[in-house]
Amino acid sequence: METNTIHLSLAIFATGFWVPVGILLIVKRHALEVLASVAIGSTPFWPKVTVVIPARNEERNLKQALKSVLGLDYPESQIVVVNDRSTDGTGAILGDMAKQDQRLTLLNIESLPEGWLGKTHALHMGAQEAQGEFILFTDADIVFHPMALKKAMSHVQANQLDHLTMIPEDTMPGFFLRALSATFGIFLFILFQPWRVKHPRSRKYMGIGAFNLVRTSVYQAIGGHKPIALRPDDDLKFGKLLKRRGYRSDVLNGQGMVSVEWYRSVSELIQGLMKNMFAGMEYRVSFVILATIASLLIHIWPWIGMWVATGESQLLYALTVVMMAGSFGIAMAPFGIKPWHGLLLPLTIGLLVYIQCRATILTLWQGGIYWRGTFYSLEIFKNNRV
Repeated sequence: METNTIHLSLAIFATGFWVPVGILLIVKRHALEVLASVAIGSTPFWPKVTVVIPARNEERNLKQALKSVLGLDYPESQIVVVNDRSTDGTGAILGDMAKQDQRLTLLNIESLPEGWLGKTHALHMGAQEAQGEFILFTDADIVFHPMALKKAMSHVQANQLDHLTMIPEDTMPGFFLRALSATFGIFLFILFQPWRVKHPRSRKYMGIGAFNLVRTSVYQAIGGHKPIALRPDDDLKFGKLLKRRGYRSDVLNGQGMVSVEWYRSVSELIQGLMKNMFAGMEYRVSFVILATIASLLIHIWPWIGMWVATGESQLLYALTVVMMAGSFGIAMAPFGIKPWHGLLLPLTIGLLVYIQCRATILTLWQGGIYWRGTFYSLEIFKNNRV
């Protein structure tokens, strides 16, 4: 096959993906309601909310995060923090803060039972202490605006929701880390189309560890975290579990209301994503191979192709790059991304492909993963599909 024919075929393939996808992303850029814009209803009754926070070696951001939770302007709340076998100063920080504020209930876990990941077990145990009509599962590094919970509950009650999740504001240092986070986010947008989650007939779902608010009765009805006890991507699968059971769910943009630093360096981000990238492919090597080839051909090669190809192929490659970078900048603008961040996509997508491949190879080589000091076999993970 001639080189020009190959170029033209690849260019048509890439353009055929990015033109419709880019248009969809641009059209839906404001499809998610922003939590900050939610009006607080004049309700005579605010349901009690139990905030459950798992913490393992979280001394870096723990105090700031907990202070923001304790500072929430909400009339009826209970705060349960689960110290999950921490080996740093987490326990001491929690002990001091519990003495200062009686609203904070501290639960210490000394050992991990078989059949659980540490985080899912901590979430499940913390939920057993819940006295509220709703449970908010969040992380130990999430910082809340004082009005975040009241606005979230106003949205839940106005729309009669069973579950609400939130895309937090990214406060990672440096433009490259933020662009990398947004690249990860744009692929989640393409795959999960979060604006469709609120529609009862849609099978689309979403769950984000920074903010998973659920009715306590619904949480109990699905068996708590037991069905996803061995899922590294427990937050996402939590949303799937609820949606598959027919419960009403929604996703909001948490800019200015709910924020997280996530990671402080590229090496931290790589290590953090290693634990769940293979899980996102349901531990199927075939999915990883197909996703890697598709990423190279659709997302990375067009940047090279527009310089090495000629004629019609070059124009199509250029159109693909414009749609890719343009739709990325426009769709991610509501989340703090600048238009020029789209120029980093070859690097950020390439790094995500590297992480995916590395996670797959390492998991297969080891026969499982090490997470939070515990080794879990691959077969155990494969048996906990949702």
